[in-house]
Amino acid sequence: MENRLAAIASGRVGEAQERVPMKQMRDYISTHFGEPLTLDILAQAAGLSTKYFSEAFKKTFGQSVTDYLTSLRIGHAKQLLRDTEWGLRDVARACGYSDEFYFSRKFKKEVGIAPSVYSKKFFNRISTTCTELTGNLLALGIIPIAAPMDPKWTPYYHYYYQSAIQVHLHYQNSGKDEENMKMLLAAKPDIVFIRKPFDENADRSVEMAGIRTVNVKSEDWKLQLREMADVLNKQEVGQAWIDTYEARLTEIRPEIRQAAGQDQFAVLRLSDENLFLYTNRGIRDVLFQDLGLSTAFQQQEVCNKPITLEEVLAINPDRLLLMVCLNARTRHHWLALQHNPQWQKLRAVQLGQLYLLPSNPWLEYSAVAVYRILEETFMLLTGKNPNPDPASVHGLWARVGV
Repeated sequence: MENRLAAIASGRVGEAQERVPMKQMRDYISTHFGEPLTLDILAQAAGLSTKYFSEAFKKTFGQSVTDYLTSLRIGHAKQLLRDTEWGLRDVARACGYSDEFYFSRKFKKEVGIAPSVYSKKFFNRISTTCTELTGNLLALGIIPIAAPMDPKWTPYYHYYYQSAIQVHLHYQNSGKDEENMKMLLAAKPDIVFIRKPFDENADRSVEMAGIRTVNVKSEDWKLQLREMADVLNKQEVGQAWIDTYEARLTEIRPEIRQAAGQDQFAVLRLSDENLFLYTNRGIRDVLFQDLGLSTAFQQQEVCNKPITLEEVLAINPDRLLLMVCLNARTRHHWLALQHNPQWQKLRAVQLGQLYLLPSNPWLEYSAVAVYRILEETFMLLTGKNPNPDPASVHGLWARVGV
């Protein structure tokens, strides 16, 4: 390709007439965007007329040549402004712009602020790719520009933030990663927080767009919050959230433990016709570590272990917390299970101490979700509502009697 462009530059057009595949042209642009490329030069290199090349490129990739070249140049400029101490003139030239004033106007048009304002400490547009990181980001007082939103799986965030979060990504387990990536790139965030690394192609797309990727590796919610706070210079806000949680825990733990007494707890999950002994990180942290509730099955660690009704009856816990999966087959079996004589023999059922837990917030592990789990446990065991007028999506729980 370099030889073809050299031939064009020297006027030897006849050496550059063979057509070049569009993908090869795009790959060339992606590695040479810092050079003085023009539409006419690229079209000649492709062996096509300018008009036909422009139409073919857009038809193939859904983006014009000019827009693609601009996105690469501005993306690289964001990286240089964020990660180096280069001056504006050097950044402009490294990105293919000979005129720094034109570059400045172009940058402001694409990013929304002047490059002189954009720096390694300016993070105006933040996105997340999973719900737990959204919860942490909101705890830091930042509303993401793009995040997974779903009325079924994220009702709390959907209710409160559906308008504030501009780009609604598909839920992380929806199998729509490619569509999510397109929406993420269109949102043009400065930073995207992730828990699972992107595949090679997606990672390259994000890098070329000048988006900083931060893989949050900590498993504990407090460490996650601090990790994200360090990136965003929100350390004081993050610590204030943790302090508020600890203060609330200290305030209500005596009343919760008094209500629970010496009762032994078990957490189960029902999926299709199968019961599982279940503990996730949020349940482990709040119920068994922070509140110190007694567990009938030694559920101190995360588990999702098959268990029979006979085994549950043999231990016969005083209180049962049950998650019922939302699919029709599971709901049908749950209706039948409630009429099972062995189920009705369970002490927790007979005492009216069987509690149905909704997936939200009990399946989420974030700063926001853990705080909500603490409040819902308080309401669950004491009957006191910490919020006398909660939103309809908050505090959903049910006490099931015989």
